[in-house]
Amino acid sequence: MEYRTLGASGAVVSTYALGTMTFGSETDEAGAHAQLDRYVEAGGNFVDTADVYSAGVSEEIVGRWLAKKRGDVVLATKGRFPTGDGPNDVGTSRRHLRKALDGSLQRLGVEHIDLYQLHAWDPITPLEETLSFLEDAVRAGKISYGGLSNFTGWQLQKACDLIAYRGWSPLVTLQPQYNLLVREIEWEIVPAAQENGLGLLPWSPLGGGWLTGKYSFDEEPSGSTRLGENPDRGVESWYRRSRNQRVRDVVDAVREIAEARGISMAQVALAWLVDRPAMTSVILGARTLEQLDDNLAAADLHLTADETAKLDEASDPGAADYPYGGPGVAQRGRPIAGGRS
Repeated sequence: MEYRTLGASGAVVSTYALGTMTFGSETDEAGAHAQLDRYVEAGGNFVDTADVYSAGVSEEIVGRWLAKKRGDVVLATKGRFPTGDGPNDVGTSRRHLRKALDGSLQRLGVEHIDLYQLHAWDPITPLEETLSFLEDAVRAGKISYGGLSNFTGWQLQKACDLIAYRGWSPLVTLQPQYNLLVREIEWEIVPAAQENGLGLLPWSPLGGGWLTGKYSFDEEPSGSTRLGENPDRGVESWYRRSRNQRVRDVVDAVREIAEARGISMAQVALAWLVDRPAMTSVILGARTLEQLDDNLAAADLHLTADETAKLDEASDPGAADYPYGGPGVAQRGRPIAGGRS
């Protein structure tokens, strides 16, 4: 396992994090603890959860494991989404985040969380209220760092500017959806993260299973897979992606590299992502120990320049034109000597 700093902080985490969204729903407690044990044995030290994963059960499962195994694990969780039916049981207000953070601490059985992330933007709560809560939580010793998840570029920049203006503790990470099928964050979000020293913690690195090659483009999935149970599930919907030629091209390119190397397609997709700019740690989300073992085999895998270029070309989201394509890209740099040429 390789290691990097948590964004611009001094904390060190493994380049692959263990995501726990399946714990308590798709993965029972025994299976979850087996995954945590295997992950740590492989050198991983970064565990990511959230208060809404399995309605808090994921945090409870992680907490019972931590009580026996914590060691040097860097622990991350999130708050923002509904934890009850009341109007104040959702959002990033001080009132909700205080209850959310205290609830996470209790379920995890700890007095301190290393990384506390805003799970998404809240259009109702003033941003200063939200960020001042994070600062108070840092000062109170309840969290070490604050981070963001699912923020757009302008939302990220607004948060970082306000923090700099107030002199508060800087944010360290952003957790976006990012994989070979979802690269549009490279247009604005990745540059904003780089500008502000935020490390990326991408979720869905395997595109909901599409990049593992397990789904046919010609036959609706069935059986005990995420799309088999619900073919129209969320962003990875089979009905939408199976009709997309770019998705077919990406899957074909991943398969070609995997077969040439004698490794799994998942390992190729993970290796491409882990070496992208601003990357801190890629979040693995496995249902089974076998899936996790396959993912962990990518821990020291890096693609060649030619392999990366092949995947870049196949997965290019195709910005229409200015400012993300064509002349817009050319204008992002200039010769230091100036001149008209």
